Amino acid sequence: MSDERPSPDGPATFRAVFGQSEYRAVFLATVLSWVGDYLAKAAVTVLVYQQSESVALTAAAFAVSYLPWLVGGPLLAALAERYRYRQVMVVCDLIRMALMVLIAVPDVPVWAVLALLFATTLANPPSQAARSALMPAILTGDRLVLGLSLNASSAQAAQVVGYLLGAAVAALSPTVALLVNAATFAVSAALTRFGVRDREPEMTAAHRSHLLRETGEGFQIVFGTPVLRAIAVLVFSAMLFSIVPEGLAAAWARDGSAGGLDSGAAQAVIMAANPVGFILGGLLVGRMVAPARRLALMRPLAVIAPLVLVPTLFDPPAVVVALLAAACGFAAAGLLPTANGLFVRALPNGYRARAFGVMATGMQVIQGASVLITGLLADRFSIPLVVGVWSAAGVLLMLVAALRWPDEETIDAAVAAADRANQDDAAARDTAHAPRPRNGRAPTDGRRSHAVT
Repeated sequence: MSDERPSPDGPATFRAVFGQSEYRAVFLATVLSWVGDYLAKAAVTVLVYQQSESVALTAAAFAVSYLPWLVGGPLLAALAERYRYRQVMVVCDLIRMALMVLIAVPDVPVWAVLALLFATTLANPPSQAARSALMPAILTGDRLVLGLSLNASSAQAAQVVGYLLGAAVAALSPTVALLVNAATFAVSAALTRFGVRDREPEMTAAHRSHLLRETGEGFQIVFGTPVLRAIAVLVFSAMLFSIVPEGLAAAWARDGSAGGLDSGAAQAVIMAANPVGFILGGLLVGRMVAPARRLALMRPLAVIAPLVLVPTLFDPPAVVVALLAAACGFAAAGLLPTANGLFVRALPNGYRARAFGVMATGMQVIQGASVLITGLLADRFSIPLVVGVWSAAGVLLMLVAALRWPDEETIDAAVAAADRANQDDAAARDTAHAPRPRNGRAPTDGRRSHAVT
């Protein structure tokens, strides 16, 4: 991983990023897995409803995919630190492929479908943690930031495509949709196995302790390092409000001003707006704004993201709500990949997967909690009032986070400390793998060896 400061000359190009063959393989495998995941969610809900005719069980089939992050995301992600990242990704894909085939077997009881689906999603945290930890080893400098932007934008697009395909195919045959998902995992495993170079795990056997202790070290590195803690606060704060319009879209479309649209169309435009804005923001800001400028824009964008949602207080039509949500997504997309890139630079390599588990779990919990809380408030107050006031509180929160942002010297010191830790680990690994003759003495080749043994 490169720890160089972003070049002020200009941003990385798409050609430079996709010119890396390993990134192409990981990118294609990831997009396939994402599309398959969302396709399967749509198909499983149809399958469960057909068999049970129960709305509660159908909702449970959709929600079960989030449970692994809530009940053990950091612990499962910590597993990825112990093994080769490529191996973790391939094994997880093959496990998910096999379990999806079992779900597709005709006449499987609903309880078994839910159990198999939960087992399938247990592979998500280690797989995603391994992929996240692998990215800095493939892309360096500003190419990493652009690669993260591409991944984030592609995730939003995959969600839309996966749901549309899943709904269309599942209407004809849920079994076919599930088998298509199994095939996407098989192709993903092949792309990863033959397109990604095998690397030694960052955590050596000497660094292993107890899995719970290793998981705790992930929390300690994230919240015990001032720069990483500041980034975590900024990212978690962004998650508090950016998901709210999407989460309340169904009720908003029926209770608010549709602006000439029927309730279904109003719901669709509100739900799609934030992902579309995120896609545009990730691609445009990541490609057209210079790296140094992106760093300078982080704090203004952090405040702008909730600020653009405050006008929902005035109960605008659904199209205007969608435009405001898209602007929020655009600002968030300009902020998050840059924050992720800085996070990687200030994080020692041996903590990549565990830190990802902490961050991903926090984002899942915060998004779910924000929708739940605003939904409960919307039962007593109007949705525009709830979203507007919630977003205004987000502006205050982001102002505090921006004012407490660490100065340049603190950031540079954190990056330098991570660089030293990475160099020390690399030296220790090289020494541990140095060849030794049978007499136990280090090889000299006629010269005095300075290796520490």
